[in-house]
Amino acid sequence: MCGRTACTLAPDEVSRACSYRSRGGQRRQPRWRDGDADKYRPSYNKSPQSTSPVLLSQRHFDKDAPVDECVLASMRWGLVPAWFKEDDPRKMQYSTSNCRSENILEKKSYKSPLNKGQRCVILADGFYEWRREEKSKQPFFIYFPQTPSGSSQEKTEDQDDLATSAQSKETSERACSAEGGAFDSTEEGEAPCEWTGWRLLTMAGLFDCWTPPGGGEALYTYSVITVNASPNLQSIHDRMPAVLDGEEEVRRWLDFGEVKSPDALKLLQTKNSLTFHPVSSLVNNSRNNSAECLQPVDPGCKKPAVRG
Repeated sequence: MCGRTACTLAPDEVSRACSYRSRGGQRRQPRWRDGDADKYRPSYNKSPQSTSPVLLSQRHFDKDAPVDECVLASMRWGLVPAWFKEDDPRKMQYSTSNCRSENILEKKSYKSPLNKGQRCVILADGFYEWRREEKSKQPFFIYFPQTPSGSSQEKTEDQDDLATSAQSKETSERACSAEGGAFDSTEEGEAPCEWTGWRLLTMAGLFDCWTPPGGGEALYTYSVITVNASPNLQSIHDRMPAVLDGEEEVRRWLDFGEVKSPDALKLLQTKNSLTFHPVSSLVNNSRNNSAECLQPVDPGCKKPAVRG
């Protein structure tokens, strides 16, 4: 399962971190959907019902948009089906924060969005998972290994990089945004700067749009798709998010026009491409939101679950 994540980049950094190539090979940085950058709040400790950055095709909002154009949106975690008839989404009687890949075609809540091509990619620094022990649970932070090239093909000792990044967000590279290149490269001959910061975890998801029966603002929500855990994570938990590893997998998952559902579902595979480290029990309480939540700890050194 996936019940807690962290996403600590600023809105402009998220845009730079998930740049992509168009079908013509042009490097682009996705824009935020109107007003959504203001709805997103960076956090070291996101739980269901919170808002997260999600990458999806612009075609979902503009039918005339190029098929390969992506956009960033802020969506609430926990899918509310379009057909939900209550006047308050909090009245849902079951959890939709996760969707098992094996059950997508069996559950109405997920089958309908899938058939409509409502596929998205949830972005995060990583996610938390708890390993059951004799008298307690040990939390871990799980993420893509960080390498100079941004590739996850080789493991590296990156825990120190994570701690440094978490403690000093203000020192993150901001050269591109300072020079006006923080968004997509539609200027002729201009390409966005390469992102060399934290490689975001890209998780496959489904989204839906619910409107209150009596009218009102539309609510966009999502569910993280899960698969069986990879061999290196099985000692922590038996499930993990369906990770999309690399730009091509992300592109294929989002391109609902070219890649139909049966082929897209083949991307939902268990991948042994993540690394992890133990973190403080501080993360157990979702009200705790500081860099300390995701810093490596000695499992034998217990931290208080709540800080005053």
